[in-house]
Amino acid sequence: MKNYKELKVWQRGLEIVAATYELVRLLPREETYGLRSQMTRAAVSIPSNIAEGSSRTSEKEYRHFLEIALGSCFELDTQLIVAIQTQLLTLPTGCLLPGLLEEEIKMLHGFISRLTMNEKGVA
Repeated sequence: MKNYKELKVWQRGLEIVAATYELVRLLPREETYGLRSQMTRAAVSIPSNIAEGSSRTSEKEYRHFLEIALGSCFELDTQLIVAIQTQLLTLPTGCLLPGLLEEEIKMLHGFISRLTMNEKGVA
C-alpha cells in the first residue's frame, strides 16, 4: 500500500528499537529472559506492525496494525517504568528512550486519527 521505509513513524520506531537494546544491556543478567526479553520484543513490535500494516489494502486493516504498534509503545513504556521502580534500572543521563516513545505515541495517534477520518470520508 505504502512505502513504510519512508514513514517517519516507522523510522522513529527503529530508533526506539536501537535505544531499547542499548538500555536493556544495563539490566541484571538474571533479567535476560524476563524484562529484557519483554522490552526488546515490545520495541521490535512497533516498527514491525507499522510495516505489516502498510501492506494491507484497506485503511481499516492498516489502522488495526497501527493500533497494535501503539499498544506496543504503551507496553514498552510500562516495562520501562517497572524496571525503574523496581530499581533494576537507572536511566543513564541522556537516555533517549522516554522521549522517543512519547514522540512515537503522538505520531501514531495522529496517523490513526487521519486514517479514521479518511475511512469516514471526512476531508
